[in-house]
Amino acid sequence: MDLILCHTTADFDALGAAVGLSRLKAGAKIVLPGGAHPAVRDFLALHRDEFALIERRSVNAKQIRSLTVVDTQQRDRLGKAAEWFDLPHLNEIVLYDHHPAGDSDIPATQIYIEPVGATTTLVVEQLQKSDWGLSKESSQSKIELTPAEATVMALGIHVDTGSLTFEHTTPRDAAALGWLMAQGASLKVIAEYIDPGLSRQLQELLKVALDNMQRITKWGHTISWCLLSTSGFVPGLSSLASQLIELTESDALLLAARYQQREEERGKGGAGETEELTYLQSQNPKSDDRLTIIGRSRIDGTDLNRLFQEIGGGGHSQAASANLRSVDSQAILEQLVEQLENQIPHPPTARELMSSPVRTIRPDTTIEQAQRILLRYGHSGLSVVNAQDELVGIISRRDIDIALHHGFSHAPVKGYMTTNLKTIAPDTPLPEIESLMVTYDIGRLPVLQNGQLVGIVTRTDVLRQLHQEKAKFKSQKSKVWEDDSLLSFALCLLPSVRDRLASPLWQLLQKAFQEAEKRGWHLYLVGGAVRDLLLADNEGQVLLEDIDLVVDGFHRSADVGAGVELAKALQQVYPAARLEVHGQFQTAALLWHNDPNLGSLWVDIATARTEFYPYPAANPEVEASSIRQDLYRRDFTINALAVRLTEPRAGELLDFFGGVLDLQSRQIRVLHANSFIEDPTRIYRAVRFAVRLGFEIEPQTERYIRHAIASGIYEQVQGKNGRAPALETRLKSELKYILQAPYWKAALKLLADLGALRCIHPTLDLDENLWWQVRLLARCLRRFDAQKTLEHWQMRLEVLIAYLATEYRGKVANNLQLPTDSIARLQNLDKAQFEVVENLPKCEHISKVVQLLRRYDLPTLILVAVKSTRFVRRKIWRYLTEWRNIKAPLNGNDLKVLGYKPGPQYSKMLDVLLAATLDGVVCVNEASPQEIRAAAEAFLAEHFPLASQTKY
Repeated sequence: MDLILCHTTADFDALGAAVGLSRLKAGAKIVLPGGAHPAVRDFLALHRDEFALIERRSVNAKQIRSLTVVDTQQRDRLGKAAEWFDLPHLNEIVLYDHHPAGDSDIPATQIYIEPVGATTTLVVEQLQKSDWGLSKESSQSKIELTPAEATVMALGIHVDTGSLTFEHTTPRDAAALGWLMAQGASLKVIAEYIDPGLSRQLQELLKVALDNMQRITKWGHTISWCLLSTSGFVPGLSSLASQLIELTESDALLLAARYQQREEERGKGGAGETEELTYLQSQNPKSDDRLTIIGRSRIDGTDLNRLFQEIGGGGHSQAASANLRSVDSQAILEQLVEQLENQIPHPPTARELMSSPVRTIRPDTTIEQAQRILLRYGHSGLSVVNAQDELVGIISRRDIDIALHHGFSHAPVKGYMTTNLKTIAPDTPLPEIESLMVTYDIGRLPVLQNGQLVGIVTRTDVLRQLHQEKAKFKSQKSKVWEDDSLLSFALCLLPSVRDRLASPLWQLLQKAFQEAEKRGWHLYLVGGAVRDLLLADNEGQVLLEDIDLVVDGFHRSADVGAGVELAKALQQVYPAARLEVHGQFQTAALLWHNDPNLGSLWVDIATARTEFYPYPAANPEVEASSIRQDLYRRDFTINALAVRLTEPRAGELLDFFGGVLDLQSRQIRVLHANSFIEDPTRIYRAVRFAVRLGFEIEPQTERYIRHAIASGIYEQVQGKNGRAPALETRLKSELKYILQAPYWKAALKLLADLGALRCIHPTLDLDENLWWQVRLLARCLRRFDAQKTLEHWQMRLEVLIAYLATEYRGKVANNLQLPTDSIARLQNLDKAQFEVVENLPKCEHISKVVQLLRRYDLPTLILVAVKSTRFVRRKIWRYLTEWRNIKAPLNGNDLKVLGYKPGPQYSKMLDVLLAATLDGVVCVNEASPQEIRAAAEAFLAEHFPLASQTKY
């Protein structure tokens, strides 16, 4: 006999799973060891005969071959049937459950525990696999459920997942439910039993519970609890708990029912319930106290399963229960309340949410001036402070717009600002901030400390934090239910940073954030390092040669010199590092070169700052700001990521712009529409990252690029302002990155497709001829400069510039600040090419070709070659590969030995000898060194006889 055991007080999930397994295990019988939930009991009153149910007392233990347990991992939830586990002749004990794995005391030989929403889901998947395993030719028929079987299994999933709404629900539950609907599950019956209402007894207890409910509130979350005393066991307390948490609008609820089991209570209830009471009484014949506790929680970060496991119960993080005996009921309940309260995570405070420093103005600032400040910094409001820097008001963008509409641009803001202010302290928790904003419809709350304005929290800050917490909880759940995703991995990056970096590099970061914490600052790892950590394979270390760190205020404001201060502190620990302080904003860099531990490493350290471009393609003006503003000034979402290295919440990923999602989608997305207008080098960075990472440029971002180029703004700026830094040294830097990279061909093609080469010059386009020249250059460099004595990236750039009209080349080369020799070469290229093309056909001998071409350096000859006809290219090719390597057979020392008097004539004699050698007059092919020397001496004796040397 094969038996399937449900737990005591069986619910629909236990029964549904058991019914499904009875179809998988032909001939297996279902046993309810100790009663059923009221709704299940009512359902079985109508449908019991449609399932393979038998009474426990009718089982002959000697005939049991196997046991399958569903929806529990504990023996004590199986009543007296638990004794069967000790039978020596059992073939197997199989366990199916969907609760997080705990310390099971069931001696199972096979275990199927997976974190889905219902155990029935696991059984449905087994049924589906059984169907899929049958071939078309198989004589075995597929399993088809009856409507009653499909309905009870569907009820199991509905009830345990809250009709697919509970947090622990997975896509697998939805798929299983869909399959059961296709099998004929009755929606009418499901609707009837899914919310059957409360029995009369439970309705009475509901009134008592509401009258005696106790509550506490911690950080905006309400925990409610109640201890009921009943005359006996009450089935259906879980339904009562669900009603209570809704009616009391609690975030968490603990419902306890204390009752005493007495001898005279035997015989009450259904057959299953009688068995359970009999079993419990048999364990302790005397009257004793029993305690049932039901827990429900909607507070992210709490785990009822862990709490209840400590007292012998269990369940899910959001729902759990326990059945205890002979305990101090009040003490147990108070203990659970205290532990649950301690589980509630500390919410973020204003100090962690606020932007700092705050952009402020004086009361006499004009409306027009305030409007320009809002435009410059992209704020939606400004704080107004007096001469003592005390907050006296706030003016919003709407206030300013109204004043401007009525023509009061000259009026001071003090006449329009709001003075009845709500303020908060740095330690004000998020729920209180949220409540203030909702209650008073406030979009921004100033943060005051000792009467001084230290920060501001906006509605956007709150919404972003709430969204991140929701995403974090969702991702933690998906991490449990499914494979690791990039999002779940990114929740706390600090362990990954530590594990994925070489130990010396991690120690450097550790020392950096310790120094920052000493000074009351936050320290962030930002930009490309974070991106590369997220993209890296799980195995192996990430090689970082360039690290960006940003200092932001926390307990103490971080002024513009904070980055330098931190860098100097680190240099005390790492004296081998070279410290560079540069720029008016006092950013600092620590550089190591071939260090035995850190290798060649560049660490930039700066204070969080914001940027403003006074005109397109200008150098930005920078000011101290917050980490949010610092990230907003960056180019793309995948580079606007930061990891907090300091406490509290060290390891938290800051992703304000959807960078992680873009990494998952493998796309390059710009942060704002005017990004490419302000800085055209971002076009080149977009291409560089796209090609290097194998990403696509997001369609809207591509449209922004094309619009910026087509607008002609860059030419206008150069004409109006005389220069555009973003089109000069910064563009040269980006060109260098691209043209020296292994992927330069693909990047160049993409730049051309976007029309971005026009940033170099409006007439530059990568047509078929220029593309051929660029590829020919690559062949020339491989052949003529294998040792890379030339700057290959610069040669590629020179080919591009050389394709422009003559009058533009020098100007473009000057704008890009190329080296002097490069500028001169491009300016004189036409002259060199004309001379070569004009004179090469006239050179009847090789010596004349060599005499013509040796006047030019290698870069010039390569540029002439790629721009000339095949005839010219062949001559230059042979010159560079053969003829320039031929030397005169004799040198000055040889001439002296031969008796020639040293003097200027040596040069002429050797040139004539070389020409004769090149032209074959002095034969060197297939001749021995002695023969070559003899031929050279004979040539000199004929053309420069010693008797005539006095002439020279």
